[in-house]
Amino acid sequence: MALPALLVSCTADQPAAGPPTPTAPPSAAAGADAARDELAALAAAAQDRHLVASYTLRGTDGPDRTVLVTTAGDGSWRVDVPGGALGGGVDVSLAATADGLFQCALPPATRPEAASCVRVGDTDDALPRRLDPRVQHPFTDWLDVLTDRRSPLSVSPAQPPPGVAGACYSVETTSASINAPLDAGIYCYDADGTPTAVHTAAGTLTLAGPPAPGPATVQLAGPVTEGEPLGTAAPEPTTGTA
Repeated sequence: MALPALLVSCTADQPAAGPPTPTAPPSAAAGADAARDELAALAAAAQDRHLVASYTLRGTDGPDRTVLVTTAGDGSWRVDVPGGALGGGVDVSLAATADGLFQCALPPATRPEAASCVRVGDTDDALPRRLDPRVQHPFTDWLDVLTDRRSPLSVSPAQPPPGVAGACYSVETTSASINAPLDAGIYCYDADGTPTAVHTAAGTLTLAGPPAPGPATVQLAGPVTEGEPLGTAAPEPTTGTA
């Protein structure tokens, strides 16, 4: 009779089990993975899109501008950027063809001058930072980053801006490097892969109308010359001499 009582006494002296260790809700990780997969699929569809499309560029200052994007069947591309050089004073066209990467200076509408182009690298080269208006990236090399699951990105669904069609995603970089693979922001795509809006620190690009089919290849805005490419920074002011 004493043995059962002793067992009961020992059991009662044992501390009660603590609450289970909290864990992250599995739905959060699953949702992030789903958003990353969805964005990668849309970016892959965008790589297969061959189109001519106009985008309204709204920057941090100055009036809205119209950016013309052309992606061709042979993989070549061209992006015309109003005010893309010399502090907004010169319109430029950036293009990549089988012959290389080019920057073309476009004449102003008030002067009937011919456009001229300068080769700035090979087709897959990165445009030097001093020449880079950053407007062309969402349609070119940043698509490679978005489709690569190894890219250090954090992706979550985002609310589409007013008037923007398609699905939108908030994209942040998780790398500590100063050379981030793309600019953080909001990236929106239609179901067929057409980029409908991109919002980054450089401004907001919004699709201005239905795109047209892209050509077989892009044409440069003008002949290639031996001149110097134009930087994005405004030229230094000149002072008159007495």
